[in-house]
Parts: sequence; structure tokens; C-alpha cells
Amino acid sequence: MQTMQQRVVRPAQRVASVRMAAPVRRTAVRVAATATVEKSSSSGAKPGAGRIYNFSAGPAILPLDVLEEAQRDLVNYKGTGMSIMEMSHRGKEYEAVIKKAEDDLRKLLNIPSNYKVLFLQGGASTQFSMIPMNLTAEGDVTDYVVTGAWSKKALEEGQKYTKANVAAKGDNKSIPPVSSWKLSPDSKYVHYCDNETIGGVEFKSVPDVGGRVLISDMSSNFISKPVDVSKYGIIYAGAQKNVGPSGVTIAIVRDDLIGKARPSTPVMLDYKIHAENDSMYNTPPCWAIYVCGLVFAKLLKEGGLEAVQKNNEAKAKIIYDAIADSNGFYANPVDPAARSLMNVPFTIPSSADLEKAFIKEAEKLGMVQLKGHRSVGGMRASIYNAMPLEGVQALAKFMREFAAKHAAK
Repeated sequence: MQTMQQRVVRPAQRVASVRMAAPVRRTAVRVAATATVEKSSSSGAKPGAGRIYNFSAGPAILPLDVLEEAQRDLVNYKGTGMSIMEMSHRGKEYEAVIKKAEDDLRKLLNIPSNYKVLFLQGGASTQFSMIPMNLTAEGDVTDYVVTGAWSKKALEEGQKYTKANVAAKGDNKSIPPVSSWKLSPDSKYVHYCDNETIGGVEFKSVPDVGGRVLISDMSSNFISKPVDVSKYGIIYAGAQKNVGPSGVTIAIVRDDLIGKARPSTPVMLDYKIHAENDSMYNTPPCWAIYVCGLVFAKLLKEGGLEAVQKNNEAKAKIIYDAIADSNGFYANPVDPAARSLMNVPFTIPSSADLEKAFIKEAEKLGMVQLKGHRSVGGMRASIYNAMPLEGVQALAKFMREFAAKHAAK
């Protein structure tokens, strides 16, 4: 019969054995993955250490050093004896985590003091309805600028709650000049999507809407460049593209827009509730916020968003140059003035079969998730902050080699 002491010790022994076994399992997976990546690589696409170049639009690539720090904290966070995923969000340890995440984001974006930073759930799609619920009454007029799939979805949700006016509508390849927008004189807000993930259309400046409340969905280019937050009423973004893992949505809301929700607004969709409770009215997505905080701290350490933007511009140029230099083998449909630094769609106009071959061969070289969105086809390279320069260079080299091999003689 076991003694009490033996029964108490057993869990610690189990944890120790798991910790000892984990590196062995990881090594086995790493070797297998590396073998796959390095099997054939004339393009030099060898991420190394079992990692691949993940061009997914979201959930997307995260910085390797952030993943490694999160791995260290997974079992025993900073010596607390428990995982970051196990601790109470009401405890002092986690309160410090979420506070630092907010503080670092405020520093990154230079967020004015009259804005609240909210860590919410439900994805950016929930903001499509949360915004009109909080900023309008029945019968109010709102303006929407439609430049692609996501701004169209926001419009469709806004139409359920407001008299939503389509102030401008693009062709999914360009942005209508702001001077052509038909803005309503009495609109409660103007909504637009700063970067259309599917079409690869991105605004290069903040639109002047004549003092109206400006709201932007920045899900796929959030913290990819400096932003003047003071020009917006609300900025929101799902984290899973350029910030962290899926599960948390960040909303930056000006104080004067909080506390005006419709009486019928569900409590979990009321900005005031979340603002008053420091994003912890209920249990927040603790793990996702923690990882976002690691990303914020990393970007601050590496020079802030000016450095991030410079790096993103350099990466995007490599891909767009590869398309331009292909003598028409590849095509990008987007107006050069609106081409995204984050999401680069491209096609092989001569053959859909070649597009399929391109995607398959790229996968063999350790470059994955290059298939275009199902609604547009072709290919798409999502090159968010965490995509290393080497990944973009490997893709561009493969593009040149593939074109040389298959171009019409």
C-alpha cells in the first residue's frame, strides 16, 4: 500500500517524465519535417530546424523566438509552478500579463490616453455588428466604403441595424479616390477595411472624411506600420493574422464613443462593460493575449513600427518585382497604388494547371499555404511581420525558376 508521501510525489514525477520525453518527441518530428523540406530544394528553400515557410493568410506565422518563449512558459510560467493557461485571470500574475500587453501596445501605436484598448472575443466579424449596436440608434445613417470581401461583409451586417449608405465601391483591385466618396452629411460613422486580405488591396494613407467618426478594420495589417490613432474613432483587428494566435480581437475605442449602446445590446457586445472591467468582465482569451504581449514587446525591442514598416516594404518589393520581371508569366491584378504589403495575390494567366503545379512544388520545398482564396483562385503569399526575409527570398527564387522552366518557348 502506497504511503501518502508516495502519492504526493507521483504528480511531480509524472511532470518530470513528460519534460524529459518531450524533447525526444520534438526531435523526431523535427527530423521528419526537415527531411521533407530538404528532399528537393534547388531553390534553396530550407527554413531549417523542421520549420517551414508558412504563407497562410491566418492563422498565420508567428515569430520563432516568441513561440520558443511561449514554449518555455507553457508548463511553468516564470517560476509560478503553473502554466500561463492554468492561472486565474483574476490573479496578480495574469493581471501583470494583460497590463503589460496593453502598455506595450499603447507604446507601439502611441495610443492617446482618451482611447480604451479592449481585448475581446468573437473575431473581427463580431465587430461588424458590435459597432452599429454601440454607436447608433434605430434609423441612424452610416457610411461604408467597400473595397473587397471583408468590407462587404461589414456592410451587410451594418445594414441590419442602420441605414447603411455605400459611400464608395471598388472593383476589388483598386481604391476609389476619396474625393469621389458619397458621404452622408449626418452619418454616425464611416467604416472601411484598411487591408483586404483576400484581394490584396491596402490603403496607403488615412482617408479624410471631413470630421466624421472614422472606423477601420485593420485585421490583416495591424501593427505592420505606424498609424495615427487620433484620426480614428475605432480601430479593430483580429489577432490571428499579424499579431498572435486566434481567439482575441483587439479594439481601440475613443472614450466618447463608449456608453451609448442600444438598450437591446447583449452585455458581451457592449464596449462600456468591457472598458469598465479592463477586458475581464468574463474570462478573457488568456493564452492569446499573452502571446500578443510577447509580440508587442519584441517589436518594441526591435525598433518599433517604423522599423517594421521598412522591413515589410522590402519584403513586398521582392515578391512584386518577381511578378513584374516574369514577362507576363505571373500577374497581379491590383492597382500598383493599392498593392498590399501583407497579402500578395498572383496568378499564372496562361494555365490553371500550372498554378496547381506551382503550389504542389512549392510545398515540397517547404513553402506552404500559397493557394489563393477559394473565391478568387490563383496563389496568394501572405507575408506578415513574422515572415522572415529569407522566406520571401526563397519564394521569389522559386517563382523565377518555375517561370523559366514553364514559360512558352
